Amino acid sequence: MDQIAAMRAFVRVVEAGNFSRASDLLDMPKPTVTKLIQQLEAHLRTRLLNRTTRRVGVTPDGAAYYERAVALLSDLDEIDASMARSQSSPSGRLRVDVPSSLALYSLIPALPDFFARYPDIRLDLGVSDRPVDLLAENVDCAIRGGDLLDPTLIARRVGEVRLMLCATPGYLQTYGTPLHPRDLEAGHRVIGYFSARTGRRVAFDMERGEERHELDLPYFVAVNDSTAYLAAGLAGLGITQTIEPMVTPYIESGALVRVLPDWHSAPIVLHVVYSPNRHLSSRLRVFVDWVAERFAGGGAYRPGQGAIQLPVQP
Repeated sequence: MDQIAAMRAFVRVVEAGNFSRASDLLDMPKPTVTKLIQQLEAHLRTRLLNRTTRRVGVTPDGAAYYERAVALLSDLDEIDASMARSQSSPSGRLRVDVPSSLALYSLIPALPDFFARYPDIRLDLGVSDRPVDLLAENVDCAIRGGDLLDPTLIARRVGEVRLMLCATPGYLQTYGTPLHPRDLEAGHRVIGYFSARTGRRVAFDMERGEERHELDLPYFVAVNDSTAYLAAGLAGLGITQTIEPMVTPYIESGALVRVLPDWHSAPIVLHVVYSPNRHLSSRLRVFVDWVAERFAGGGAYRPGQGAIQLPVQP
């Protein structure tokens, strides 16, 4: 027995005064309404209605049940309506973790658009290059680049990004301009980047056609945050390999110069990840969809207008 359907049928019969009118209001065949009432009475082990050839009356038990059923069905309708409203206008708090470079150069500058669409959502942004434990730290979702190390997470690919080698004009004037990746091993300074999770330093990765080089170069300074990495490059401490949208404004301004422009890194794939144990609420769903839209357009990473820029050494 569908108890909710039976309760709705019972309430309509009481209010209509007969089965025929109730079946019309419910858009349901009269025999179906009759069967539902019979099943409900059998379930409750009591008679709810007194039936005559002209009218249906309510028993004392039926009158008491009617009052409770009307209240319960009203609450159920309100729950359904509130859920429908939440789907059309999501609200509440989302805890999101984002790498520094993505936060400063794409996500945060684009947030006015997100809040214009979803003004009732509150975002708590964790901004760092440290991978978080989504469950242990109660994070709804995270944006991550590169290989996914946790196969238990649900991942949605949203785009990709490449790295560029850059240095300041002052550095190149002092140390010269490399013409081939192997030149970096001869007298050049590089800025190292090491994983905040493992402490392992990331090698320089460069390819041109079929030729590929992965160089684990000596360094004078290394950091584990992408924003600090860019700051070290802008300070003229050495050559960096930084995501393209992050350095583009500085190349355009002349603060940085691209090194080995004919060489590229393998693309880094970007994903939005969340735990399979995390309920995909309407607010989480619209945020994931918005991020995918943000990084759409041929799968490329799109820097935002008004990206936050770091001060440049004079």
